Amino acid sequence: MAAERALLRHFPLLLPQDRRGTAYEGFVTAQGRDFHIRILLPVDLQLKNARIECSWHLKKILHGYRHILKQRLHSCPDLVSFMVELKTVLEIALKNTQDLHIPRPPEYYSCLVRDLETLGWNRVAYVDTGLTTVKLKAEDSCGRQHLITLKLNAKYPTEPPDCLVDFPVPFAVSWVPQNSLIDIYNQFLAALESLKEFWDALDEIDGKTWVLEPENPTRSATTRRIAIGTNVSVNVEVDPRHPNMLPECYFLGADHEVNPLRAKLNNNMHMWDPEISLLQNLRELLEMDFPSRATLEKSDFAKDCGICYAYRLEGSAPEHVCDNPRCGQPFHQACLYEWLQGLPTSRQSFNVIFGECPYCSK
Repeated sequence: MAAERALLRHFPLLLPQDRRGTAYEGFVTAQGRDFHIRILLPVDLQLKNARIECSWHLKKILHGYRHILKQRLHSCPDLVSFMVELKTVLEIALKNTQDLHIPRPPEYYSCLVRDLETLGWNRVAYVDTGLTTVKLKAEDSCGRQHLITLKLNAKYPTEPPDCLVDFPVPFAVSWVPQNSLIDIYNQFLAALESLKEFWDALDEIDGKTWVLEPENPTRSATTRRIAIGTNVSVNVEVDPRHPNMLPECYFLGADHEVNPLRAKLNNNMHMWDPEISLLQNLRELLEMDFPSRATLEKSDFAKDCGICYAYRLEGSAPEHVCDNPRCGQPFHQACLYEWLQGLPTSRQSFNVIFGECPYCSK
């Protein structure tokens, strides 16, 4: 209910269409204009698997920003956060669409070319034919490659370009009319270094453990679902501003498997040492080693869903496991929900449904 109130407060024209909170329809307002939109969530309410439907006009406006919106769907923690991001991107897209019809003075082009030459063409990854969109590339101190997309309006350099980055935190540019692209580039480099420890922590997890989700994480993604054993995993949410602090941990698996892990985490929480890596801390608090890519195959612990017989369903791995120790069959939440809804013996309380396991009938 709190989430729906927050959504209503920020987007009063976007309303829920069902009690489960899986469908929303209405309007998003940008620059005084209302755009019709419909958002469909899966039954597990995973935002990354949401489907967005809109008018052809809005689709055309957002066409060049689809990859950014896809990233935001994967990284935003809730629907309100995503809608705020969507509105911001829409504002930028509308402004750039309007700017296309404003003739740019010769000074705009001479200033932009001069700035690019001063910056160095070796740092330029892309420039569109109209000289309105520029992508710059950079390496952080660990050799990771990054891009920043600049959308320039007709008043450049009096007004700064809009900057789009694959960051887990907002990137705000400090700008005065005397600034140039090299000032933005230097701020981009500084922001990269401020996120170094965050990316170091996640790169170590990606390289030394089996990450079940996300399958192809973006640089803005703050969560990792790490395999622990057969049908047992932990979802880790890392704070990008404080990556060395204890992250939020949510265990997935049968109760008899995950309850001892929860107990160890709670009992050993005081041992967390910000001087060592996040992964090493997790190993010590849980008193275990995570499955290694060097010694195990993913098939050793990643089992297919017992209903659809597939491992991935719209990008998601099975999240629920039967609590019966003799069964332990995993299921996708969406598959299990649909299965249990069809059983006459199942009962539902609010958004929780209770019923028998499709495999062992417990």
